[in-house]
Amino acid sequence: TEMMTSQYGARPGKESEQPLLCLRSRSKGLMVNACAHAVFFCKLLQALRDTISHSQSPEPVSFPTCLKVGIIGGGHAGKQLARVLLELSGISAQNIHISTRRPETLSEFQQLGVECFYDNGQLVAWAEVVFLCCLPSHLLHICSGIHAALREPCIVYSLVTAVPLPRLKQLLSYSAILKPQYQCTSRDLEDVWGTNGTIRAALQDPFVIQATCPCKRIAVTGKWLEAIFYAALNSCMWRHLPHQQALKLLNDVCFPEHCPICAEKQTSCPQFVLFSLPSTFPWFDLVTVQLKASPFSQFLARSVHLQKHLTLLYCTSFGVLLRPLSYQFHCRIHMIVCDGGMHGEHFVLQWEG
Repeated sequence: TEMMTSQYGARPGKESEQPLLCLRSRSKGLMVNACAHAVFFCKLLQALRDTISHSQSPEPVSFPTCLKVGIIGGGHAGKQLARVLLELSGISAQNIHISTRRPETLSEFQQLGVECFYDNGQLVAWAEVVFLCCLPSHLLHICSGIHAALREPCIVYSLVTAVPLPRLKQLLSYSAILKPQYQCTSRDLEDVWGTNGTIRAALQDPFVIQATCPCKRIAVTGKWLEAIFYAALNSCMWRHLPHQQALKLLNDVCFPEHCPICAEKQTSCPQFVLFSLPSTFPWFDLVTVQLKASPFSQFLARSVHLQKHLTLLYCTSFGVLLRPLSYQFHCRIHMIVCDGGMHGEHFVLQWEG
């Protein structure tokens, strides 16, 4: 505002400030959504781990039950994400590490028990989910320093908007990468996100949580939703679970036996079911999942019933309760492995109504 005043000789009025306020609100809305979806993804993986650890399996648990999360970048985005994860994800401070060139600036997190240092390779070798929160200009250097340390089942989750997925895959020589794509679908953003207050405070508001549901005011593409299910199955593959058990665990986490959506009409929740598959799941290429069209993403775009169930899953993960709704049909989501590929191939998800 000061710069605009000196340039034009007069202080801009409300009409001149409106576009700036809209941009500020949109920027905040994107950050609120990005943090909310990152928390939801971590909650989904943690819930699946908890379900596995409590299942009556004859095999002992062979991996830590607590998800280990790493953040590369200690700037604005990295700090906001760390605060939200500490407050809302249920992941302890001891299971969150941050790598940044200036770890001395993160005393607020160190005091809480978050380990902060500058060694991206060490962080990637330790973490099971790595969030990239760096500037686009720093990404090439960061990728060159971590690609040798990346190992399955680590999942790279990029919040670097300017670098597309194919380029990330090329830089990292790795396929387990998630990158949400956002599109603003409403001009009335300021009333939802505002321009003041913290991201952490916003995500404690039930109205904001519902607004961050996929396909709302700032929409994340359905391919991201599809990819997080594949990422969850990758974690089951690393546990060497039979595919029937893995899908049952995923169904138990995502679609409870009794839900308010289906209770009124006594219908069934969506379910992942099986066709011809190998005894265990392959390692799925998450980049391919997000770049190629599939029957599942097409069905998700038009199925209100499935959207409502995923909205219920999303909101209840944040402790937001929704009122029961009436639906008159149910669907089953079929999963088929294409050509049995281990890398570069992925599930085709189909359904029956």
